[in-house]
Amino acid sequence: MAEMTELRVYNTMTQQKEILKPVVDGKVSMYVCGVTAYDLSHLGHGRAAVSFDVLYRFVLFLNH
Repeated sequence: MAEMTELRVYNTMTQQKEILKPVVDGKVSMYVCGVTAYDLSHLGHGRAAVSFDVLYRFVLFLNH
């Protein structure tokens, strides 16, 4: 199996998938806003947390 070291992400500005290039070599950082509390919690709030957790773990898996 080939080694996979590149992470391609969708750039909404260019509307293309592009290779994620860290600002600092060897380090990828990520900021995720918390829940906007304007009403009762719902499943969508949990979905956002789980989605970004999976992305974080995948980036770690790729050794970034």
